[in-house]
Amino acid sequence: MQAVPGRPNGWWISPALPTIANVLLAVLWLLSAFGGWGTTAFCGDPEQRDAVCADHYDVAVLISFLPALGAAALGVAAWAAPAIRRRPDRLDSVLAASALLWVVAEAVLFVGGFLAKP
Repeated sequence: MQAVPGRPNGWWISPALPTIANVLLAVLWLLSAFGGWGTTAFCGDPEQRDAVCADHYDVAVLISFLPALGAAALGVAAWAAPAIRRRPDRLDSVLAASALLWVVAEAVLFVGGFLAKP
């Protein structure tokens, strides 16, 4: 295997893969938080939705907003900042941190929704 510059162990994964993962996680969070997926999953269909459950789920959405905002900021910074984009090791780290924050935001929605269930 040929060594790749900027990669200490020689492995190379296209940065497109973690970028696509970040975009998919962002879409999942948006649909769960604001698209009604989460409220429907945990509190029922709109016709017979428990209002208290929906209110508690909205609190979970607010709490999950902070890691989601951080994840979005890291994802944009990974590609917008030349100091990150031009260093493969930094790009990998920032994209991985962004994906991890998306997972945290989703976990907050899941735990919050589970606790909000009637």
